[in-house]
Amino acid sequence: MFRDRYKHMCDRVHPDNDLIDHVLRSTRHGKRKRNTKVTFFRKPVIAVLSICLCIFIAVPALAATVDPIYDLIYLVSPGAAQFFIPVHKSDEDNGIEMKVVSAYIHGNRAEIYIAMRDLTGDRIDDTIDLFDSYSIHRPFDSSAWCRRVEYDESTKTATFLITIDEWGHKKIEGDKITLSVKEFLSRKTFYEDINIPIDFSSIAEADTMENMYMTGWGAVNEDDIPEHMTALMPSGPMPAFPVDGIDMTAIGYVDGMLHIQIAVNNNLETDNHGSVYFKNADGDIIEEKYHFYFIDQSEQSGRIDYCEYVFDIQQGQMGDYSLYGDFVTSGMRTEGNWRVTFPLEQSE
Repeated sequence: MFRDRYKHMCDRVHPDNDLIDHVLRSTRHGKRKRNTKVTFFRKPVIAVLSICLCIFIAVPALAATVDPIYDLIYLVSPGAAQFFIPVHKSDEDNGIEMKVVSAYIHGNRAEIYIAMRDLTGDRIDDTIDLFDSYSIHRPFDSSAWCRRVEYDESTKTATFLITIDEWGHKKIEGDKITLSVKEFLSRKTFYEDINIPIDFSSIAEADTMENMYMTGWGAVNEDDIPEHMTALMPSGPMPAFPVDGIDMTAIGYVDGMLHIQIAVNNNLETDNHGSVYFKNADGDIIEEKYHFYFIDQSEQSGRIDYCEYVFDIQQGQMGDYSLYGDFVTSGMRTEGNWRVTFPLEQSE
């Protein structure tokens, strides 16, 4: 049975057809003095195929424990990689255990419950976030997303639901799925609807910057997003901002639109973020026309991520509004290497 399955997988691993045609044409029609080049070109191809064959035959157990080898096999043939990886429904690293609680496979959807438990400390809490650090290896094309569904304080266990949809509404086929997690965030603080004290009487036209690299943007109405965006020149952190881990670095008018800029240091490690908005005297919320994210390419000491909110509020109207915001900051980042592999079985 193993021999037949192995032969079936290896029969699917072959060099690209265009590459074969190119080599054959070169051999048939090339001049004699070019024969050396053709031979030199074919040896690496044979060597690569030989290496891949050796990997498939000789090191299935090693591939299960060494990430680079597993990644190489997965690059050549995802189906073969998942075939060699043994079922391993729990894993422990850095004093934290991750395990598969249950899996429900039906049609083109897989729903998997994963639990993470801290065995030695208090690094897991009800604010845990996998921080987009997880990877899902499967032998089919699909989309996937993850959300936390439960936290048990008595056992310090957080449970996540991972949902995978195979593209094309095809029935999920294959033997196993592998989930890897590299880090997570916890001890988050949530700031909701907090007032941001700003003296709007001194706001005027502001200096703008040129050396900006856009990293994203958004708006309630996409038609409000301009073709070219202009950012304020960042200044030092403004005093009295009520959130630790987030700074307000500029405020001012550009072409009649009010810009408010916030900044986060080391955001790739903290994922601190938030949004700002205005309220009028009746408590109605006035949202931005659009916002955009960028980094300043001229900065030399560390990366700072900026987000700038743009409002259609004129200077003479500022006395009618107050500034508010919602923010999230993280207090702890935990690294590790957790990986579980579990079988795929269609539910009746």
